[in-house]
Amino acid sequence: MRNIAGNVERLFLELAEAGNIRPGQIIVLGTSTSEVLGQRIGTSGTTDAAREIFAGMARAREAIGFTPAIQCCEHLNRALVVERALLDRFPELDEVAAVPVPKAGGSMAAYAYRQLRDACLVESIAAHAGIDIGDTLIGMHLRRVAVPVRPGIRSIGHAHVTMAVTRPKLIGGARAVYAPPETESVRTDTCE
Repeated sequence: MRNIAGNVERLFLELAEAGNIRPGQIIVLGTSTSEVLGQRIGTSGTTDAAREIFAGMARAREAIGFTPAIQCCEHLNRALVVERALLDRFPELDEVAAVPVPKAGGSMAAYAYRQLRDACLVESIAAHAGIDIGDTLIGMHLRRVAVPVRPGIRSIGHAHVTMAVTRPKLIGGARAVYAPPETESVRTDTCE
């Protein structure tokens, strides 16, 4: 349990830098506290590990200003714990009626539900970036084009860490331009 909060904070700061995360953008966190302890996912969840992970996330959130979304386990269909204010910003999010507990939702989600301001659950989300501690499969909650980020810290406790940021889809073909021209004097031809 030593230095979990500090390592988690560092992971969030690395991710925010890699993805140029701005205040208000969403970062999803999936965590198996069982894996952190060196046990098989879903078998030995602990509030102690959840508390440390949440503390590190909270410190990073204070520095960056991102919006957290904490993924529940498979027993709640990987719904996410968010603050109700997020529903006001994104009315397309579907709230679901459940309260995560350690045996149905997971220790991390249950802890976050009690700590976040006016917490609720949403069915799914399209986050700007994510951290997966313990191979909990957060990919379903990331925007369409995920880009892996290699973390400086490869594990929290015994749990493997995976991170990703997202980027907009690149559309077009051979004539598409993905960055603004460097000068205003660039000649533009019409498509037709």
